Amino acid sequence: MPYRLYNEIILGKKPDSPALIFRDRTITFGELEEKVNRWAAALQAKGVKKGDKVGLFSKNCDGFVVAYFAVVKAGGVVVPFNFQLTPKEVAFIVKDTGMKLLLNREHMHLGGALADIGVDWPLVQITFAEMDNVSADKFTDPGLVGNDCCAIIYTSGTTGRPKGAMLSHRNLLANMESCQKIVRTTTKDRNVTMLPMYHAFAWTCSVALGLQGGSVNVILENFTFSEAIQQLIKHKVTTFYGVPAMLSLLIKGIPPDMIANLRLVVTGGAPLPRSVIDDFYEKFHVLPQEGYGLSEASPVCAVNPTGKVKAGSIGKDLPDVELSLMDKEGSFVTVSHQVGELCVRGENVMLGYLNRPEDTARTIVDGWLHTGDIAYRDEEGYYFIVDRLKDLIISAGENIYPREIEEELMLHPDIAEASVVGIPDKLRGQCACAYIVLKKGSQLDKKSVRKYLLGRIATYKVPRECVFVEGLPRNNTGKVVKKALRERALMDLHLKQ
Repeated sequence: MPYRLYNEIILGKKPDSPALIFRDRTITFGELEEKVNRWAAALQAKGVKKGDKVGLFSKNCDGFVVAYFAVVKAGGVVVPFNFQLTPKEVAFIVKDTGMKLLLNREHMHLGGALADIGVDWPLVQITFAEMDNVSADKFTDPGLVGNDCCAIIYTSGTTGRPKGAMLSHRNLLANMESCQKIVRTTTKDRNVTMLPMYHAFAWTCSVALGLQGGSVNVILENFTFSEAIQQLIKHKVTTFYGVPAMLSLLIKGIPPDMIANLRLVVTGGAPLPRSVIDDFYEKFHVLPQEGYGLSEASPVCAVNPTGKVKAGSIGKDLPDVELSLMDKEGSFVTVSHQVGELCVRGENVMLGYLNRPEDTARTIVDGWLHTGDIAYRDEEGYYFIVDRLKDLIISAGENIYPREIEEELMLHPDIAEASVVGIPDKLRGQCACAYIVLKKGSQLDKKSVRKYLLGRIATYKVPRECVFVEGLPRNNTGKVVKKALRERALMDLHLKQ
């Protein structure tokens, strides 16, 4: 099986069966296979060899799917970019991977960002339209094996620098096989992809699982409520994967008979409130299934079983994936309702972090991936996330790490200190709130801070709230007490309502 991921997902389907629908344009499995083959040969003609990193920068579209599979069939390693990143953030990933080729829908302007960060080689950009015109006479089998790296997914680190999680062909295929035992996608299903494809959850569950099962995938370029409703109704969608905020909007804005074909809804990225589960089931007679995952695990680790959902729980271990809880000493927690760090083991666990052996060694210990999340397990084997070891903020399914924002704020000439915490947000689940200490004699307002951050970090990371304070709460070692800031933020939010 020389092309691994490509063979497992694309080949063996009926050529005339629809695979993708984008902007009312349908691509059959036969057409998808033909185009992937052409692009894979074209990439090799452009010099892509086994193991080469190839960037993929695009909003959701059929070209994203073609490009992804073309890169991995050619033997390359696909590096999907969050299209909301700034040139500075893109340049960091280009340098970290050493990539020399970037596929995109439109040429992007990086300005001097590449030179500023020390990229001293040319980055060639090729648009999807240009790929169709690349001349290629032959394709050479790259000789892939299961443990070869297939994709690198960048996830923000607590130091503010993103880390590239290296996922192998075996990692991704194993996770899809585990997921299929729960969702059981078939040729009769019609799935809609509303989450961004660069995200591991969207790619594995919403895109790859559907294609592997032979179902048709309706692609939304961006999630907008009106278009989502239109596509759900028009294509009689049976499955979709999303974040809790999407479910809340559907509950309020669509009659139940309009999506009567719906059979499966899986959520992740943020806690799924009991009220949303109850309201969704009452209206649509489908129990949303909350799951849990992280990029380093390809990404799914747990999900609520179909028809046996527990509100507030991330569910049980995914088939062929082991979950455990460990205490601070590294011993397994076996008592029900006793908390510990959630750890994962299985063929879905990443190869490691690119160029970061020390981070890899700290994260994967004796085969166990340490997630940094605190959880407990009940008597029936359901897991419940209690807190996070890291100060992670999850906003509409996107990970926001306070340290990254704090570092940018501290570069401002008028800011003496800054600390960022997460606060509740009705639509996004959470958003960032910055507590800022100004230098003596300086004057800034919330609007000025937002303007400063825009262009330096992705828009979704920019704090919704900025609070100017005389000083930050600290413990006896001088460390900022973020718990106190979170409590103050909640009080401030309560007083505003």
